[in-house]
Amino acid sequence: MKLKNILFSFALFGLFGFSWPFSWLFSSPNNEPFGTSNWIQKEIHLLKSQAGNIDDNVLRLGLKAYLKARQKGYSGKEVLTVIDYSKPSTERRLWVFDLRKNRTLFNTWVTHGKNSGGINATSFSNNPGSLKSSIGVFLTAEPYIGKNGYSLRLRGLERGVNDYAYSRAIVIHGAAYANAGNIRTYGQIGRSWGCPAVGSSLAKPIINTIKERSVLFAYYPDRKWLSRSQFLTA
Repeated sequence: MKLKNILFSFALFGLFGFSWPFSWLFSSPNNEPFGTSNWIQKEIHLLKSQAGNIDDNVLRLGLKAYLKARQKGYSGKEVLTVIDYSKPSTERRLWVFDLRKNRTLFNTWVTHGKNSGGINATSFSNNPGSLKSSIGVFLTAEPYIGKNGYSLRLRGLERGVNDYAYSRAIVIHGAAYANAGNIRTYGQIGRSWGCPAVGSSLAKPIINTIKERSVLFAYYPDRKWLSRSQFLTA
């Protein structure tokens, strides 16, 4: 294959929201004792070598939440999804990490609820009918076919923060408005009714990767939640 064709193939990965392809080939394993502070620090180093746009502290909190969820018996997969709602919707603020192979699988745009804010999300809710996103620690449940096509149910693990997510139908699904085209046209991606929607072409591969008992960590610098979450405090 000619060099220009190889470069074009790499560009397509970036266009559709993937992280830089094949960068995981150059990552080294995390040989630190699993779950220790040294393991977390090494994991941050390995993952950030492929996803430099994630904040160190957000990734650290996500890993801490993942470990706590495993400790509580919630998680059965070595996969972690992180959403950073402190970033504007114009940035790729969703990441999916393979913690067994220390690699970044996806990094793409994700929506927030229409009543959570405009380009920036600033308000979150656990209330039915709020049309707002929820923050906190979730466990992925089963996929299904709904009005938005192939979708993934989420179970909120934090009482009063996101535990109504399942009954509110806060799910991961594909949406035509959750891509770079909307940013070019409208200056932001579209907003959902509270769901973390991703681009239509990525919905199925992301859902199939994280479905059925993996941890999703949705971050926002909410002081009350950060100081009280049972997944983030010692």
